Amino acid sequence: MTDIAWIDLALASARPKALGALLRYFRNLDTAEEAFQEACLRAIRTWPEKGPPRDPTAWLIFVGRNSGIDAVRKRAKIQALPDEDVISDTEDAESDIVERLDDSNYRDDILRLLFICCHPDLPATQQIALALRIVSGLSVLQIARAFLVSESAMEQRITRAKARVAKAGVPFETPSPQERAERLSIVSTMIYLIFNEGYSQADPRHEAAAFSDEAIRLARLMLHIFPSEPELMGLLALMLLQISRRPARFNAGDEIVLLEDQDRLLWNRPFINEALALLDKALRHRQPAPYQIQAAIAAVHSRANRAEDTDWVEIDLLYRALERLQPSPVITLNRAVVVSKLQGARDALDLIDPLGEKLGGYFYYHGLRGGLLKQLGLTSQAREAFDRAIALAHSAAEAAHIRRQIDKMQEEATQPIAK
Repeated sequence: MTDIAWIDLALASARPKALGALLRYFRNLDTAEEAFQEACLRAIRTWPEKGPPRDPTAWLIFVGRNSGIDAVRKRAKIQALPDEDVISDTEDAESDIVERLDDSNYRDDILRLLFICCHPDLPATQQIALALRIVSGLSVLQIARAFLVSESAMEQRITRAKARVAKAGVPFETPSPQERAERLSIVSTMIYLIFNEGYSQADPRHEAAAFSDEAIRLARLMLHIFPSEPELMGLLALMLLQISRRPARFNAGDEIVLLEDQDRLLWNRPFINEALALLDKALRHRQPAPYQIQAAIAAVHSRANRAEDTDWVEIDLLYRALERLQPSPVITLNRAVVVSKLQGARDALDLIDPLGEKLGGYFYYHGLRGGLLKQLGLTSQAREAFDRAIALAHSAAEAAHIRRQIDKMQEEATQPIAK
């Protein structure tokens, strides 16, 4: 029970709630983080010898709070913290904290912690980096490797983000129901950004690939403390359905395998079943929202045993509903794939051509456009679109996938016509 692996897991699980409570107490992100780290060090020293506390989170909050107070006092040259034996003997105080945790707004502590990390003043990359560092506890080196920057550069990025948050003066009062709903929406967006940062990596061995798993962990945490929020159910269902395809997204040569060509026997069925149950529960609330609809689209794919069994009519209806709810050129681009299946390449091309100005710098726009032009036999225009897609590719695997389309098109053009 007290081996280091168990302690690491306990500390990681307790981190959001404990750090959120310390942040509310000290109202300073650096002080709260330092206090939590000191509590973790004390746990590593004392738990193997004395055994784990009844509630690790309460223990960490109590010890972290005392440690933070001591640090503040030391800076003011006041008295030091009591001896280790006094600090570690926290049974009575710990029990008091456990009793008050359920009555306090600890849900809002975690929500506030995540909300601070996705403050609107921060660019998306800083939001992700700050959340992974503060909430998830990843090291600066781990995050730097994922973003392909040096450790010092990432340290500076996180430091700037903290400074910007401190300057913004984020309120620490318990949010109203309306503010809580707004924060949930912002936090959900940030969690999905973390997920996509990992899921979009073509190389599954890339450091950032683990971000998807961390995003799912954060979504589970949010759903645990807000169990009746249907859009959180939809978000978690969407990510589970997408990640369920991970084993089939690349072949043995690390080449991208499109959805319609994937071996569906490799899909993670437990994830799919969990997601479908979550989605059904969310839809019973009759509060349709973007993540629920996106999850419903992914669910249609997951229910088809073969690509040719896909219910494209249902997917088209869902995309139309999503367009009405959240108009976006990217959503229209995705619906164009469905239109190509139902009505043909020409109608799909007519749908996406007006999007060129808004999506001119988007890899998937040019990749889809090239594929549609290729289907229509417009090879020179298709080649131009494919070349543009290669220039915008985010990874070598994406570029290689487009090059294979060009090679295949050239092979087909040189084949003799059968008589």
